[in-house]
Amino acid sequence: MSTEAETLKRQAAARALEYVRSGMKLGLGTGSTAKHFVELLAERVGEGLEVVGVPTSEVTRAQAESLNVPLGTLDEHPVLDLCIDGADEIGPDLTLIKGGGGALLREKIVASAAQQMIVIADASKKVDRLGTFPLPIEVVDFGVAAIRRGIDRAARAAGCEGLLTLRRRPDGHVFVTDQGHLILDAAYHSITDPAALAARLSEVPGVVEHGLFINLASRVILAGAGGVSVIDRA
Repeated sequence: MSTEAETLKRQAAARALEYVRSGMKLGLGTGSTAKHFVELLAERVGEGLEVVGVPTSEVTRAQAESLNVPLGTLDEHPVLDLCIDGADEIGPDLTLIKGGGGALLREKIVASAAQQMIVIADASKKVDRLGTFPLPIEVVDFGVAAIRRGIDRAARAAGCEGLLTLRRRPDGHVFVTDQGHLILDAAYHSITDPAALAARLSEVPGVVEHGLFINLASRVILAGAGGVSVIDRA
């Protein structure tokens, strides 16, 4: 990742921090942009900001703990003030593709528990139509071949078709999520009706969750060459 891209991510994260107030309960996202937010949040905590964070992954938990950000769980704090997270793609209506980091299930649970979800990203993540980034689909590890067939049928019914690839780690071993599931990455290239696809995928036995986040993002903060812009959902 280029230094310029990391600078833009940090700028978006810094703008999101302006919405954080003392006493808030925060969902802490996963991924390279969310990592910047946690670092900046930790600086504010060190200056006296009082917040409680609920991490969306074990990676984020470890980072926050190492920086002395106070943490809690959704069982302790079932309603959050804000969730701040990144995205792999952002559509025109603020529908998202998430899950590139493998934390989509926890990310969606945390985002759904928040009164507002703020998405932070560099401007390249904003697209006219979702699908160039492969859609992550989290599945159980039983009957994966049958689950694949079900996903293919569901996707075709929603006007999508593409190769499903079992996600692997850089060392070649199968990627396993924090919840012990597998991820199939769907190369649909163009998702014309995200809501229809989301509904169809949710009906497939064995599919735990998918990376389409619909009606969850309240605000998107994008950092680009021309500065930082804020887009609110209509």
